[in-house]
Formats: sequence, structure tokens, C-alpha cells
Amino acid sequence: MIDPASNELPIGVFDSGVGGLTVLKALRQQLPHEHLLYLGDTARVPYGTKSPASITRYALQAADHLRKRGIKLLVIACNTATAVALDELQKKLAPLPVVGVLEPGARAAVALRPAGSHLVLATEATVRLGAYSRAINALDASAVVAEQPCELMVALAEEGWLNDPVADAIVHRYLEPWLGETAGPKACTVILGCTHFPLLRESIRRVIGDDALIIDSASTTAQAVERTLDERKLRRLSATAPRLQLLATDGPSRFARVGRMFLEEDVSADDIELVDI
Repeated sequence: MIDPASNELPIGVFDSGVGGLTVLKALRQQLPHEHLLYLGDTARVPYGTKSPASITRYALQAADHLRKRGIKLLVIACNTATAVALDELQKKLAPLPVVGVLEPGARAAVALRPAGSHLVLATEATVRLGAYSRAINALDASAVVAEQPCELMVALAEEGWLNDPVADAIVHRYLEPWLGETAGPKACTVILGCTHFPLLRESIRRVIGDDALIIDSASTTAQAVERTLDERKLRRLSATAPRLQLLATDGPSRFARVGRMFLEEDVSADDIELVDI
């Protein structure tokens, strides 16, 4: 039997830094009545340069911190942590539901374009792990998947260089191999496999054109969270205003600066609680 008090607990969101704020924003849009608790491990970002053992340890520490505060569901808003540590987190935190950002994007791509060709834009670490290729081909063995590392696009997003000629030029440089017939089949979906990349959606659209579907892992993850809440009967029932709590392990001023861009609302360093995990 579901404890009614658990419905009032927040959804916990964990990321290696600030990129997961795009997932947080999507959750607020999809589930406007839910309490949310976000933790950015900004002291140890980026995870992509770390070993799988270190990434798993950091993810478990962050998840344990959120669990001890009291959450009803955990979202891993980091592609690298999802690729490396999702199975371990689901095992360690059971029966607490854990949702990663990778599978929802893969499922959306396969559902929208079965037997299609898919281009994944991600960080070097996510590409090196080949997690999207495995996830998509597990769902659709006839799919063709290519993964393109786009490391500079993370910096573009955090600097706020979005609707900017510099952004378009860098996006074009990364996508150039996928724009001509000689480079192989054009992708019928472009999967934003890094939580920073939804901010660059307009640049990506201008470069890739109108034929390819752009799949945003932030919005698909929010939809997966909504389904999970409904399956577990964990929707928040109260009509009182929802709470948003922001936690970071370092750099509250920078977190607030980037947070203002990502969330499109006023965020100050005083709104960020520093924690040691």
C-alpha cells in the first residue's frame, strides 16, 4: 500500500554540474505541482574525465544524499552518470524508482522513426561509452546509429552564446559530416544526448535543416518521470505551491549565473545551498 505522505516528497534530480537544469526546467513544465530537489556536483564536474569506478562512486554518494533528505523518485540528469551507473543506482536504491536521461531519448527516437538513422550529439565521454548505440539497437536492431562528440557545445551553452553566429559556426563544424549525401545517409533524428544541448536547439535546427526530428532528452525524461509517478501512484495531491530547492557542492555564484540562463528566471547565489557529499 502506498504511504500518502510519500506523495508529498520531492522528486530528486542529480547532475554532475549545471547541465541537468534543462531537465529540471522540463520537469517543472511537465509536472508543475511537484516539489523538486536538485543537486549539482559542481566540485567534481566534469565526470567525463573520470574512471567508471569514480563516476559510480560519485553518483552513489549524490543519490544517497538526496535519499537521506527524503525523495520519492530520483532522476539522473547526466548522460555520463546514466550510462555508467544507472544499473547500480537502481539496485542500491530499490524500491525507490530511478530514471536516467538516456533511455527516454532512445525510446522516442525509435518510436518516431523505426528502422531509421539516428545521429546522437553528446560529450566525448558519452560517445566513448557507446551507450546510445546500445540502447537504440536493443530496441530496434535495424536502426543505424552514429554518435558525434561535441565538447565545445557544452561551453557555448554555459557561456550563453546561443542565438549567435559563433554558435552556428561551431554547430556547423560538428554537423558538417552529416549534411551531405557523400558522408552517408542523412540522419532522420538528431538526439540531443547532453543536457546542455537543448539550449542550442535553434542553432542545431538552422544547421541541420527541417527534415530531421530533433529529440530533446530533457523533455523525454520529464515524460518518463510523469509515467513512472502515475504507475507508482506517486503524484503529489496537495494544491499548495510546490517547492524548488537547489543544492551544489561548490561555486554557488557560477551556479546561479548559469541557472538564470537555463531556468530563465532569477536565481541568486543565496538560493543555492552548499553541501558536502
